[in-house]
Amino acid sequence: MSELQITTRPVFEARDVTRVYRTGSVAVHALRGVSLSLAEGEMVVLLGASGSGKSTLVNILGGLDLPTEGQVFFRDTELTRASDAELTRFRRNHVGFVFQFYNLVPSLTARENVALVTEIARDPIPPEEALALVGLAERIDHFPSELSGGEQQRVAIARAIAKQPDVLLCDEPTGALDSKTGVQVLEALCEVNRRLGTATVLITHNADIQRIAHRVIVLADGRVQSDEVNPEPIAPSEVSW
Repeated sequence: MSELQITTRPVFEARDVTRVYRTGSVAVHALRGVSLSLAEGEMVVLLGASGSGKSTLVNILGGLDLPTEGQVFFRDTELTRASDAELTRFRRNHVGFVFQFYNLVPSLTARENVALVTEIARDPIPPEEALALVGLAERIDHFPSELSGGEQQRVAIARAIAKQPDVLLCDEPTGALDSKTGVQVLEALCEVNRRLGTATVLITHNADIQRIAHRVIVLADGRVQSDEVNPEPIAPSEVSW
């Protein structure tokens, strides 16, 4: 896998981010003073056990949640000071989300599922081009029930990147897939990162997937345990499942 040229300009910067959830008198500390940055064009893998704070961090970066304390910046905009309406515009215009479950509309074809996003985006990629980018040029008129799990996840990726987001946030995108289809999904994510330069954050429990990333951040108990550059990213086909 060829290494992408990374710029030094941060897309995201988190400063001493804390997130506390309260249930009655019980306080759950999901994040405990997390600081990190994400550069344009960078692919970062987030590793950590369940409950380490990975999904909470990604939800905060994506404007789906706000920290209890700390600051989060998207370029020069402080998200932690944004209103609900401003966060909605931020998510619509700048962020693509990919989750473990595909959330496709079963009554719509692959092309039509992607078009749900392109019809409201500012500068979208045509659905056909987005699907071709993830290797589904021949499957655009198929319904989700006619697609494999890996193909459905690639439709979800095409839908997420069709609006040309600045960042792609992926929460366990291969978690429900076998090795063959998981590799196909990783190949699609790497192709999007390489071709479009979309900064990408990928949560995974599979430690070997970290080898495809430009940088690997390990979370433990709501803190950054390590943050290391991967000098030689490998191709997804070389990942062990």
